[in-house]
Amino acid sequence: MSAIDHLSRPDDLETDEREAVEALLYRLADDEFVLAERYTEWQVRSPTLESDLALSNIAQDELGHARLWYDLLEDFGYEEADLLWERDPSDFKHSTLVELPFESGDWADAIVRSYLYDEAEHLRLEALEDSAYPRIVDRVGKVQGEERYHREHATNWLERLSSTDDGRERVQAAVDRLFPHALTLFEPVNPELEARIDEYGIRTRSLDELGETWLETVVPFLESLGIETPVSDSHEVTENDLPEVRGRDGTHTDEWFDLYDEFTHTYRELGRTSADRIMADPDDE
Repeated sequence: MSAIDHLSRPDDLETDEREAVEALLYRLADDEFVLAERYTEWQVRSPTLESDLALSNIAQDELGHARLWYDLLEDFGYEEADLLWERDPSDFKHSTLVELPFESGDWADAIVRSYLYDEAEHLRLEALEDSAYPRIVDRVGKVQGEERYHREHATNWLERLSSTDDGRERVQAAVDRLFPHALTLFEPVNPELEARIDEYGIRTRSLDELGETWLETVVPFLESLGIETPVSDSHEVTENDLPEVRGRDGTHTDEWFDLYDEFTHTYRELGRTSADRIMADPDDE
């Protein structure tokens, strides 16, 4: 893949460069924001006080990561209302993995989802460490430090849950339900834009490469716990392995539109036309 050494600052980007940067930032920000919204549903419902606090902290981390990426989109003139509260729900580019509602009371669902997502996030961040867009590189280190803990939390809980027959059955059911949606983490927002992201060096590994490495990581680990995965032995993903709606391309589940209505409800009910910032831009600190 060809890459240039350095992209200009936001105001100096060419149109095609800006479009590629924006596409990547929307992938990053929307995934983190929507996942954080879903995690908050587990507050005071987790199996132990410690796990409740842990998932609450993870939700806060993910919200903070979303803020880091949305802040970079504001470089291009967008305001927070444009990015979240007044944006058409069909314009969000997150994977369907993060928008699905949790199975009621099923802790295995939360843990499997976290594991599948966080392993993908680990690879995605590694592919941004040497991004040609310096504004992304400036933020990667902070996100990686917190994501390390998220992966450890999910891995430890998976091992714990899979140590009993009942727990392993719950994990297997969650994998069967969520794995196809996890594959959408590596689906393109737009094939032409994704090609530009790689060409300009904004991301240093392609989606296909990231997806292949992810499968080489998660499948053997799950199998070591006695969990089967719904992919072929060759780890080749086909159209039949993917869900009908994939998020990245603007197609979403009905549950996403319900969630959107829920988190924008107060904004609409109060008749807001702008949103106050509750977290500082790191550039201002």
